Amino acid sequence: MSFRRGVVRQSKFRHVFAQAWKAEHCLDDVRVTRVTWEGPLCAANPKFIAVIIEAGGGGAFLVLPLSKSGRVDQTTPSVCGHAAPVLDIQWCPHDDNVIASASEDCSVKVWRIPDGGLSSPMTEAAVTLEGHSKRVGILAWHPTALNILLSAGCDNILCIWDVGTGELVYQLDDAHPDLIYSVSWNREGSAICTVCKDKALRVIDPRRGTVLKVREKAHEGSRPMRAVFLSDGKILTTGFSRMSERQLALWDTRDLSEPMAVQEMDTSNGVLIPFYDPDTNMVYLCGKGDCTIRYFEVTEEPPYVHFLSLYSSKEPQRGAGFLSKRGVDVNKCEIARFYKLHERKVEPISMTVPRKSDLFQGDLYPDTAGLEPSLLAEDWIAGQDAPPVLVSLSGGYTAPPSKHRDTLRSRPKLPSQGSAATSPRAGETNTATANAATRDVESEGVSVATVTQEADGEGDRAKREEEQLSEVLAEIKALRSLVIAQGQRIELLERQLARIEDGDV
Repeated sequence: MSFRRGVVRQSKFRHVFAQAWKAEHCLDDVRVTRVTWEGPLCAANPKFIAVIIEAGGGGAFLVLPLSKSGRVDQTTPSVCGHAAPVLDIQWCPHDDNVIASASEDCSVKVWRIPDGGLSSPMTEAAVTLEGHSKRVGILAWHPTALNILLSAGCDNILCIWDVGTGELVYQLDDAHPDLIYSVSWNREGSAICTVCKDKALRVIDPRRGTVLKVREKAHEGSRPMRAVFLSDGKILTTGFSRMSERQLALWDTRDLSEPMAVQEMDTSNGVLIPFYDPDTNMVYLCGKGDCTIRYFEVTEEPPYVHFLSLYSSKEPQRGAGFLSKRGVDVNKCEIARFYKLHERKVEPISMTVPRKSDLFQGDLYPDTAGLEPSLLAEDWIAGQDAPPVLVSLSGGYTAPPSKHRDTLRSRPKLPSQGSAATSPRAGETNTATANAATRDVESEGVSVATVTQEADGEGDRAKREEEQLSEVLAEIKALRSLVIAQGQRIELLERQLARIEDGDV
């Protein structure tokens, strides 16, 4: 009798193991919120960790330096500007000091956290965005365009904001007939995928406001679903079967008629929240009330979704924060880190690949998305798309200086879409104004260049002036692009209005 040895799938992530940090490195006495919203309730980046907490008479969240450990005093200042409980928080991917929060008070607020954390309670937001009529529970920053933020509310409406101007640039109010469960951008930020209480998975072009693809009953069960775009354009969803078994499914956006893969796990009732790492193509599943974190690898070969392992503990999690790849410890081969929320504690959990060498493991750390945006908000609004700007993690990550670093700088207020629509010539007038301003600044640039050539001994000052002038020129160019885009939108709306009045629609 002969035995044939089974072929073992080769993967450097087969032996990833999870390990909780020691008690002295945890955060204690954190009054984690008791809100029933199915969300992570926590967000982390290389500088800070933010946790939604209990607050009497309003909504609040803690922001602490990532290096903080031990007991958190009850007098520790928090961000407490919302009038009702906070439901979601998300750090800006292009500025580690900027965080957005969504609340039951129907508003979205954007905050600038000082380096080192808060020294006093923060009640005044840098930007307040108001456009929802019911509570707002989902936030998603654009992955590559500066200052573009998406929000989804219980009014079944998606809003897309330019945080730099405070403007509502797109609103999708007829794409979803019921409560929106989750929203995810694709890698370039050209499309979003959503799941809704009607059990449908949708792929949407947010700028045109059109639903590109729909899959009815992505999961048969009635419990909430989640969906996340993968870097290759596929979509991974979590949900429940008709028999209330928790499921994981992989979809090809070119054909949503059947899933590429489906895995059933257990019959727990906690909603599985997927956290996706595009660098390793791994997906981590955390369920509220679970004591486990499952992790999978997604590949191009069948069966496409490969179960790796699970982390198990005695205490159930209230939520979890997923640290961006720029914050992991590359010297310890840490490929991911979670911040698990207990009732009154925050516990870091590291995912590590065992390696004997102390050298930088380049195969574990491909270049990852950095802070630098690929596009300005105006570029994206005008129809441009671009992949993320990647950085190397060799030697650990340090943020480079950037001309875009002041993401919440004030900009000239443009007319909103509603007011612009009442003035048919608004787009042309604004375009002409922008053109004139550009010519004025460009002529000023010639004179400044001449002075620079003639000035001896003042090279540094002249260089600073040139840099400032370049920023002004770039700002005006971006502003002009936005004005043109708004003018084009006005023309489109006018044509639609004319068709309605003529009875063509």
